[in-house]
Amino acid sequence: MANRAQTQTGRAVAEDFLPINGTDYIEFYVGNAKQSSYYYRSAWGFKLIAYAGLETGVRDRSSYVLRQNKIRIVLTTPLQPEHPIADHIKMHGDGVRDLALWVDDAEAAYRETTKRGARGVMEPAAFRDEFGEIKKSAIAIYGDTIHTFVERRNYKGIFMPGYRPAADDDTLAPDVGLQYVDHCVGNVELGAMNKWVDFYITVMGFKMYQHFDDKDISTDYSALMSKVLSNGNERIKFPINEPAAGRRKSQIEEYLEYYRTPGVQHIAMATDNIIQTVSMLQGRGV
Repeated sequence: MANRAQTQTGRAVAEDFLPINGTDYIEFYVGNAKQSSYYYRSAWGFKLIAYAGLETGVRDRSSYVLRQNKIRIVLTTPLQPEHPIADHIKMHGDGVRDLALWVDDAEAAYRETTKRGARGVMEPAAFRDEFGEIKKSAIAIYGDTIHTFVERRNYKGIFMPGYRPAADDDTLAPDVGLQYVDHCVGNVELGAMNKWVDFYITVMGFKMYQHFDDKDISTDYSALMSKVLSNGNERIKFPINEPAAGRRKSQIEEYLEYYRTPGVQHIAMATDNIIQTVSMLQGRGV
């Protein structure tokens, strides 16, 4: 397994068929996007920068776009109970749907990944308004999670077509010093970690960045195994976790039980002063 992964890694990096500039945004499907946006603004210091909904011509959902330095979060709620987003929330509760990646060519990203085995979710499409054009495509990953490829080179608007800037600054609290997305962790079922490691290496051209076994991450009661994948420039890091044997259920098993499928367990965000950031969050009730 390791030899094959190393061979695939070397080939993928040499080909560089999926250059990624960074994390574009992370989209959560939530039961109440307006309420959630208030929480992230007042407790975490995010700023509301854009909105999409009935007022902007979007008929089936409301989305709030929040930003803190290089981190963009999109919070989306369906407007009808029979909507597929409502089904997602019914199954999982509030959770991450989309780990969107910023690329130079959304069509090439889709073509290269699907021909290597990715399941397409959205074929390349262009979206236009008075500020230019965005191109997007999307593929499925573990559980009900997806990667959207976002091409922005011909767009000058606040976020993307269908969204309008927030009516005013609307900042409820100063930011807490969060800088950028460091990594996003996926929890998968027992025995599936290597499958998704192979997926990221073969389908997306990632490389093995680090490996932890149950001796590295464990307590007397809970243990897990983790392999960390990164893209060529190491701006994107995706650890993949699976459960390991312990005296009780591991935290990974607990996640899978409550979330119902594999999914994003946590999002790590970089800060230049972790003591100050955590102190500010605790002071706001986090």
